[in-house]
Amino acid sequence: MKVIDFLRDPIFAISEWLTSLFSNWGMSPDWATFLLYFIGAAVLGVSALLMTLFFIWAERKIIARLQDRIGPNQIGPWGIFQSVADMVKIFIKEHIIPTGVDPVPYHLAPIVLVASVLMVWAIVPFSNTVYGSNLNVAVIFLLAVGGLGEVGVMMAGWGSNNKYALISAFRASAQMISYEVPMAIVLLITVLLSSSMSMNDIVNAQNIPFILVLPFGALIFFIASIAENGRAPFDLAEAESELVAGFNIEYSGLKFGMFYVADFLRAFTSALIFTTLFLGGWKGPGAEAIPVLGAFYLIAKSLIIWFLGVWIRGSFARYRIDQMMNINWKFLTPVALVLFLLVILFSKLVEPVGQNMQYLVILIINLGLFFLSLRILNNQNKKKVIPEVGSRTRPVAKPDNFFSKDVSRGS
Repeated sequence: MKVIDFLRDPIFAISEWLTSLFSNWGMSPDWATFLLYFIGAAVLGVSALLMTLFFIWAERKIIARLQDRIGPNQIGPWGIFQSVADMVKIFIKEHIIPTGVDPVPYHLAPIVLVASVLMVWAIVPFSNTVYGSNLNVAVIFLLAVGGLGEVGVMMAGWGSNNKYALISAFRASAQMISYEVPMAIVLLITVLLSSSMSMNDIVNAQNIPFILVLPFGALIFFIASIAENGRAPFDLAEAESELVAGFNIEYSGLKFGMFYVADFLRAFTSALIFTTLFLGGWKGPGAEAIPVLGAFYLIAKSLIIWFLGVWIRGSFARYRIDQMMNINWKFLTPVALVLFLLVILFSKLVEPVGQNMQYLVILIINLGLFFLSLRILNNQNKKKVIPEVGSRTRPVAKPDNFFSKDVSRGS
């Protein structure tokens, strides 16, 4: 292994070295490929889970600063080892299994939920040479894995033998399914622009990042991804005042920790997908010549998007369930569908003129639909009449008031 190759692309250099090593051992190419994929999946999964420790600490620290608090500050410098202490506590905490649970869905639910998040990483291209699998139907795979997460939520609620957990699972599944609709519509627009459903092809097609061509579509996808993940202000599945603690109320110890990990890891995974679809993924200065720079650009862009999501979580109040559904079915989904139809129509009309003109027309459509939507929402808010509760008159303490009469004296 040459040192210069290792510095330019360490993962690819290590895989080439392992391939030559396996061939020297007399291993067949099929078994060598299988073993390489197994090692890569193990390294990627463990790395993602370990990164979650950082995300938990950083999110708690950022939200604390946003809300004029200190956050973790006791264990390690700046409290950076607080997540490690929490992890150790979760590992040694007693497993409490309620009476009457359905054991199969109850025990499998946290595994399915974490697996649904980790499987998304398999289709994310980290550079032009490093990716898990270059699926030609990666967009469909992404939507299917999202459905697997909903299955995990329903398994947790159904198997817990708790009516509040079951109601919360129904609510969470309805929320996730609903907000996947505008996400899928915007995904179809990116497929249209890149003429492919492969994540690698979508990144390679972004000579201009799609967020500059499709800003309103990117905004719809960003909002829908926050809601689909069940993050504030859309965290109705964990409305403590209504449903105690959500679909995972009957879990403790390591099983609850897996739900916790899935929640925080899903937030960064959504940022990775957003970066891949709209910010050019790994693309950046020198990324093609030095692939390790591509991974750096991807992580840096994703951290910015992740920070925006944390900022929103720490700043906005929770919506009501009816407001949350109205946002999706009365605004995001219709607007995404109109945007999709307009992009299809006008992009085909100007396609013979050239790609630059096509992108310009799509940008104008996005901006026009964005400002039109703001205008409609503003008019709707002006027309909304807040009903008055109760009467304007209030009883006061005066001699002719019935409540002030002395009943004992008969007055």
